[in-house]
Amino acid sequence: MKAFTVEEGLVMPLDRANVDTDFIIPKQFLKSIRRSGFGANLFDEHRYLDKGEPDADNSGRPLNPDFVLNQPRYQSASILLARDNFGCGSSREHAPWALDDYGFRAIIAPSYADIFFNNCFKNGILPIVLERDIVDELFSEAESAPGYRLRIDLAEQEIVKPDGEKIVFTVDAFRRHCLLNGLDDIGITLEDESAIRDFEQGWREKSPWYF
Repeated sequence: MKAFTVEEGLVMPLDRANVDTDFIIPKQFLKSIRRSGFGANLFDEHRYLDKGEPDADNSGRPLNPDFVLNQPRYQSASILLARDNFGCGSSREHAPWALDDYGFRAIIAPSYADIFFNNCFKNGILPIVLERDIVDELFSEAESAPGYRLRIDLAEQEIVKPDGEKIVFTVDAFRRHCLLNGLDDIGITLEDESAIRDFEQGWREKSPWYF
């Protein structure tokens, strides 16, 4: 898993509450479990004017010019600004896979669906929770200032705005440790690799008939 330390990037505002996981990555793309290649189909039903199919070539598909992701000013955005209850709906891990594969490293919203929130941390995305009035202010600034960027420092747990103003956020200490060190569930387990190996060797010596 990619570590998250500092992200300084362009902000894309998605001004819609209750964005569910089917909005993020439609159900027809859930057949694959390879964790990559989903970025081209992120927000597929709203990003394109036709119906997307798995493994199809997206390069020639008609884009929806009214959808925020297609606007030139938000190309290469890595910070997603969202509204309440982001990531609700079914518990598909493909949603953070698609966001990550597209290039989003952090999300800022007033609230998230629990399973999506947890899945973000397990896939190297930082979901930040801020008060609704602060999110409203960020939406206003991002929409009025082309090229609006933020600097997110996870170790310091702060967001730095273009004018230098700092916004403090909090992340659970264990989750922060995992993100800073790029540790998913497997990585956390492998931190005890020596102890696991010693246990297995001792078990082989104690009960050789099992092997």
